[in-house]
Amino acid sequence: MSFLVANIPPIQCYVRREYLYDFQQGFGEYEPCYWVSVKSIPGRALYFESFLTQYGALYDKLPLSAYVWRTDTEPSELHPLDTLEIWDAFSYHITVLEKRTLHGLRCKALLKDKELHNGTYMFTIDSCHSDSNELNVSLSETPNEHKSFNIIRLDNGQFAAQPNNRVLFYDQSLTPKGVTIPDFKVSTHEFHCEDGLKWTAGDSTDFFYELSSKQ
Repeated sequence: MSFLVANIPPIQCYVRREYLYDFQQGFGEYEPCYWVSVKSIPGRALYFESFLTQYGALYDKLPLSAYVWRTDTEPSELHPLDTLEIWDAFSYHITVLEKRTLHGLRCKALLKDKELHNGTYMFTIDSCHSDSNELNVSLSETPNEHKSFNIIRLDNGQFAAQPNNRVLFYDQSLTPKGVTIPDFKVSTHEFHCEDGLKWTAGDSTDFFYELSSKQ
């Protein structure tokens, strides 16, 4: 579990140059780069750091809307940040992983425009409150509020960070042609295996625990 900053795959892409000049110039221009890391600050969009190969320079704290993987998309077809990523970060504590079962799968993301947009799964960023000695003031572990960020390469040339309940994944071997749209409810429960009122292993020193029921 990383604090604040975590490594991400070195995705080759482009920075929209207006982001490099604080929106004062560079509009419609692109700078080649590789992703380096992601930063998570509660209440802010995820921040990405990239390596600008033409300069040998690092540039960080840019949102997903700053990046594209192709440069031929019309500006009018580019989505704003709050469409690409609908939730701010939940915690300083994050982890980055590729969900192996979803490796390279094609998917559809339901964006704010209420349309399904085609893309390809890349990796996932998730968060928690990992230090029990610090006051937990986030919702990163609240069942019905927690969201993970699935990073998706959209076909329009942008990247998106969408939670599980806004993405449909398509496995050629496992997914049928007639996919059923989910109508599930959000899980609001915390599940626990241990309930000391029902039984305990604390009264036995036997290796295989002769468990006895409490009345």
